[in-house]
Amino acid sequence: MLQATFKLCCGIAHDPLRNLPGLKTTAIAAIQKDMRGLLERGSHHLPSKIPPYIQRLVGKEKATCPEPAGDLSPSQPSTVDLSYITQGERALQRALSILQHHTSWQAEVMKEAGATVSSAALPGLGKVFRAEVVLAVPVAQLHQELFERMEQMPRWNPALSQVKVLQQVGRDTLLTHEVTAPSPGNLVGQRDFVSVRHRGRRDAAIYLVGTATHPEPLPLQEGCIRAESRLSCIVLQPLAGDPGRTHLTWLLSMDLKGWVPASVVNRLLPQSQVDFIERLHQHLSATTCP
Repeated sequence: MLQATFKLCCGIAHDPLRNLPGLKTTAIAAIQKDMRGLLERGSHHLPSKIPPYIQRLVGKEKATCPEPAGDLSPSQPSTVDLSYITQGERALQRALSILQHHTSWQAEVMKEAGATVSSAALPGLGKVFRAEVVLAVPVAQLHQELFERMEQMPRWNPALSQVKVLQQVGRDTLLTHEVTAPSPGNLVGQRDFVSVRHRGRRDAAIYLVGTATHPEPLPLQEGCIRAESRLSCIVLQPLAGDPGRTHLTWLLSMDLKGWVPASVVNRLLPQSQVDFIERLHQHLSATTCP
């Protein structure tokens, strides 16, 4: 239906039907209804690219076309909402490409680590760290804690002082603001992040990706430097033959901003992954104990 509507609007956008406002209004209403349905069913139903002429048409007519009668919700997905979904999908595709095609990972030496960590320098991302571990926790429980209950993270992870969901777009995309906790003697200092968080599914695996975004100006947290997550992707894969256990893989690349020596960043990021996974496991183990 959506593709057919795109074709109709392609004709409208290319002059012959520009003097038929009734048809144009109907077409725009159809796009809005289709988009709303796609958002409700999950963003994996969205086409990979919204044609520019559709974006222009909907944007141009939004202010001039009357609201069509019917069952349309007053809160239609905006261009900004669609851009968040697009950013999330692009981050997911980038992570999938790295996971599927990149093999030159170098082991990182970690002290007393439950997870194994490796790294690679990748174009456009810089150094990417990859942590892997098997946890005695089912996928559904990890997924709930890392996505559905994201705002509760500071309760069990002292490295964070605040995680707030600023906006939810459809079922699978969130706009979030995270603030690290102050730590005396920390060479890096406090950072905050504004990110698009996006959920994807491939077979039995769940992918939780994140990437920096730049929405309407969000006031800086006092005493913080606004850092950026270039790419974060946590993959939750049920262990073959044992669905009560999960193979967790986490890709992470960050730009901490400010003046931070590369040697400090390259030590801090993999250690933060290991610490986060350990705290997550401890938290879930405590909540499931009788």
